[in-house]
Amino acid sequence: MNPSERTDEAASTRWTPSTVHPDMWVDPDDDPRESSTETVDERSTLLDGLRHFRLTVEMKCAGLDAEQMAVRSVPPSTMSLLGLLRHMAEDERHFRRQAGQDLPRIYRTPEDRDGDWNGAVADPAVVEDAWRQWRDEMEVTDRFIAGFADLGARPGGDVQLRDLLVAQISEYARHCGHADLLRERIDGRVGQ
Repeated sequence: MNPSERTDEAASTRWTPSTVHPDMWVDPDDDPRESSTETVDERSTLLDGLRHFRLTVEMKCAGLDAEQMAVRSVPPSTMSLLGLLRHMAEDERHFRRQAGQDLPRIYRTPEDRDGDWNGAVADPAVVEDAWRQWRDEMEVTDRFIAGFADLGARPGGDVQLRDLLVAQISEYARHCGHADLLRERIDGRVGQ
C-alpha cells in the first residue's frame, strides 16, 4: 500500500499563524528565539544556541492540552511531546552527571529505562510535573555553567565543558526535529 493511501489515520490540515512565510512556525518578528544580543565569543555563541533549541521545544509544545501532549508518534514508538519534555529534563540532568555530579534519574529506573517516554500519560498533573522538572533542571544547568569562567574546564575529569555544551546543543537539535513531526501529527502546525 502506498503511504499516501493510508486510511487508518485522520488527515490533518497543515497550518501556521505566520503571514509572511507559510512554512514558518511564526513570523520572524514574532519569533522569541530571535534576539538582539550579539554573540561575540564562544561562550555567548554556545549559550545562545542552547537557548534557541530550548525555546524551540517550548514553542512546539505551546497551546496543547494533556491529551495532545501525550499523543504518540507512530507504533511502535513511545515518543510524544510530553515524553520529549520529560526526556529533556533527564538530559539536562545527564549533562551535569557527565560534568561530574552524582545525580539520580528523574523518570528512568533500572526496571524502566524508558520511563521518561513510558510515563508520559495524558494527565494534567503529569504535564505540569514535566514542565516544572524541565524548567528546574534548565535553571540548575545554567547556574552550573555560569560557575565556570573557562569552557576548557574539565568538571567531570575527562571532557571539557565546551564539548558537553556542544553535545547538549546537538541533543536538543535532534529532538527539535522530532518535535516538528510530533506537533504536525497533532494539529497540522508546521514551521521552523
